[in-house]
Amino acid sequence: MKTGFYAGSFDPFTNGHLQVIKKSTQLFDRVVVGIGVNPKKSRRFDEEEMQRAIEEVLKREGLDNVKVISYQNLSVDVAMEHGATFLVRGIRNGMDYQYEENIASINEEISGLDTVYIRSGKLGNLSSSMVMELLRNHKDVTKYLPEEILRLVTK
Repeated sequence: MKTGFYAGSFDPFTNGHLQVIKKSTQLFDRVVVGIGVNPKKSRRFDEEEMQRAIEEVLKREGLDNVKVISYQNLSVDVAMEHGATFLVRGIRNGMDYQYEENIASINEEISGLDTVYIRSGKLGNLSSSMVMELLRNHKDVTKYLPEEILRLVTK
C-alpha cells in the first residue's frame, strides 16, 4: 500500500493545502496529513480545533482515504511510524523548491523516504501568512479557505 505523508503547520489550512491533498489521493492509496506542532513557536489556532476542521473539510470532499494527525517529533520519524512510502510537499514556486529540496535530501538520507512535490495549482501564490494578513486587514478570504476553516478563523 502506497502511503503519502503530508506535513505542515496548516495555521490555517488553505485551499492550496486542500489541492495538494486532493492530488495526493490520486497518487497514493492512503494519505496522512500531519499537523506539525513546534512547542517553541506559537500557533495562531489550536491544533486540535484545526485538526477537527480539516477532518470536516475532507469528509465534505469525500476524501475518505486521508487521516489527520498532530505531532511534535521530526516529520520523517512520524511519517515512518505511519507507514509512509513517500513524503508529500506542496510547492508554490522556485523558491519553495530550493527550500524543500534541501530538507528532502536530509530526510531521504536519514529515512530512505523520497519526497514528491505537488503543485498547489491556481492558488500557488497563496500562503497561510498571506491569508492571515488579509484577515487582519478585513479583506475577503472566502476563495482562499474552505468554509469549515473560515468559520474557525473568524470566530
